[in-house]
Amino acid sequence: MGIQNRSAKYIKLFIYLVLVVLINVAATTLFFRVDLTSNNIYSISKASKEVVATLSEPLTINIFFTKNLPAPYNTIERYLHDLLEEYAIAGNRYFNYRFYDVSPEGETVNPSARENQKLARNYGIHPVQIQVFEEDEVKFKKAYMGMVLIHGDMVEKIPTITSVNGLEYKLTTAIQKLNNKISAMLNLSGKVKVKLFLSSSLKEVAPFMGIKELPEYPEKLKDIVQKISDKNYGKLTYEYIDPSNKDNTCQPWGKYSLMHLKWPDIPDRKIHAGSGFIGLVMEYGKNIREIPILNILRIPIIGIRYSMVKLDRMEEIINENVETLVNINPNLGYLADHGTLDLSSFSPMGQKNPEALSIFSQLISKTYSIKRVNLKNQNIPESLNCLMIVQPTEKFTDYELYQIDQALMRGTNLALFTDAFKEIKPGAGMQFNRGPTLIPFDSGLGKLLDHYGITIKKSYVMDENCHKQKLPRSMGGGERPIYFVPLIKNKFINHDLEFMKNIKGLIAVKISPLELDEQKAARENLKVYRLFSSSEHSWEMRDRINLNPMFLNPPPSKDQEKSMPLAYLIQGRFPSYFAGKPIPEKKSDKDNTAAKDKKEKKDKKPPAKNEAVLSKIKGEGGFIEKGRPAKIFIMGSSEMLKDNVLDLEGNSPNDVFILNTLDVLNHRENIALMRSKVQQFNPLTDTSAATKMFIKTFNIAGLPVLVVFWGMVVWLRRRSRRKKIRLMFQK
Repeated sequence: MGIQNRSAKYIKLFIYLVLVVLINVAATTLFFRVDLTSNNIYSISKASKEVVATLSEPLTINIFFTKNLPAPYNTIERYLHDLLEEYAIAGNRYFNYRFYDVSPEGETVNPSARENQKLARNYGIHPVQIQVFEEDEVKFKKAYMGMVLIHGDMVEKIPTITSVNGLEYKLTTAIQKLNNKISAMLNLSGKVKVKLFLSSSLKEVAPFMGIKELPEYPEKLKDIVQKISDKNYGKLTYEYIDPSNKDNTCQPWGKYSLMHLKWPDIPDRKIHAGSGFIGLVMEYGKNIREIPILNILRIPIIGIRYSMVKLDRMEEIINENVETLVNINPNLGYLADHGTLDLSSFSPMGQKNPEALSIFSQLISKTYSIKRVNLKNQNIPESLNCLMIVQPTEKFTDYELYQIDQALMRGTNLALFTDAFKEIKPGAGMQFNRGPTLIPFDSGLGKLLDHYGITIKKSYVMDENCHKQKLPRSMGGGERPIYFVPLIKNKFINHDLEFMKNIKGLIAVKISPLELDEQKAARENLKVYRLFSSSEHSWEMRDRINLNPMFLNPPPSKDQEKSMPLAYLIQGRFPSYFAGKPIPEKKSDKDNTAAKDKKEKKDKKPPAKNEAVLSKIKGEGGFIEKGRPAKIFIMGSSEMLKDNVLDLEGNSPNDVFILNTLDVLNHRENIALMRSKVQQFNPLTDTSAATKMFIKTFNIAGLPVLVVFWGMVVWLRRRSRRKKIRLMFQK
């Protein structure tokens, strides 16, 4: 009987061992992982899954990584294995990856190491020097830690991977960059519709308007669209709609903001009263782009002039809008005139420009194509999802403000980094060591913003919770508060918005407070989100602005201190500032000489007989009174984009905030969420001095007292139990 029991135990033990082995084998061959982190740091995001799922051509990732690296680098390779396995699960058959064991020079870990090293060098991957600790000594070792992405004829590389922070973002953006227009167009579920609305009735007045090319426009545009479609796998369709045709009873043009022209009977020119629509519309799914192809210029003295968009530019315009509609290589508009900050760090003379946004330009160029917009010479392209305006120092004309207003009405989002003051630097003959003079400045955008319910106040925010400057010993040492550089605490950041959730601290520089008219916003059903504010110990500096830290002090009364909003995001259907007002006229160039003006008038002025016809044609439609849903981001500081604030690696909270905001304005919320989830700046919660003293005292004295107290309780319980047992046996 005993032998049988013993054999049964051995059989059970053997079965248990077999099960353990099988479970381990299954665990190594079947990928399964549960991410319990709060931000799902170790799981790929929705944006990453969409990128690899839409591959239409083979993508190969070659990883060159040295084996048996010391901590903390030994975990990177394991993380890469897990990350790429998740990409492979979410991707299709075109996604492939391979690890190459690349031993550094002088070591022979793998016989094929030399061939792998040669392959890595061909791709531009070279060993880096890392610091290791061996036998209580600091040593340096060469190691390969890089990867190459190959997609068709294009190659993208990440030469050095020394941390897992932000690795998914770098990898996804690299794949997205390679997964170019070809892949996206092949995977379109539908077709991009190009619709030309052109009333045949306009042909009667076209010669008098100076647009003789109008009759042949539909057929030539059809050829252009067909040419573009052939290059894009037949994904474009063209439709010419004549609103004058009585068969078009459903009026499909009613939902668009098309130019509508009207004119009365003009017997001496044999023109009958009539009207007509004109405009180009591009659609893909729910995305719509309205492209005006007839421009109306009201030039003083000269009068009204009409012009059609040249056909040789239509191919470029349609291509740009196709890329925007299907989210391929989106353009980011940047206003390049009116004295805005330069994106290039070097001036035409080859000298470094300290005011340039070179780091910002490098960060944003990784995911966007920057399209410079010169508002003085061109209209704002309809293909833009977002237009940035950064520190304009020249006033906008009403006609230029009208273009900005109408771009917003069309659904183009605005990112405004505007300053309330203009710096006037001291001249050569002025007092030595004198700082720049700051004077209030309004570029004209103020009246547009005021119409939407937002005002940039003419002041700077000072905050006791600010950056502290370390002083050298020659100046007495210690720290000096820089009140105009507020440190934005976690509790003053709005975490209700997804792209702001993991941003827990910011640095603001020379920033002006914002004032919201809640009644105006509510009247227009605009949603307003306060993104971040100063602390409750902040105040305003008005009138005479002096930012010399030696002369800055908190106000004598704490009643003057309060928290102030510093950045807003507004979204909704904005009302046009120019609704019910005359359309502004385009001003002629003031720098032209009188002779040149006279020559232009002579060349451009049509025969006098046409002036009577032009004066009777009334245009409606092209102007939009109530816009499509759009967003405005506004912050009263351009300093937040400068090189002394941003980090070239793009990992600081300020970098993530700026890039996330622009992603949201470009309808790329998934990219913003992916970037922000790796933000690992986690400051401690602020506590009072009394709380700190209590915690310190409790840790030093309280814990030993608790241990002694609990020991006494246990001793008394045991003593009581022994007494009870003794009494039981005595009975």
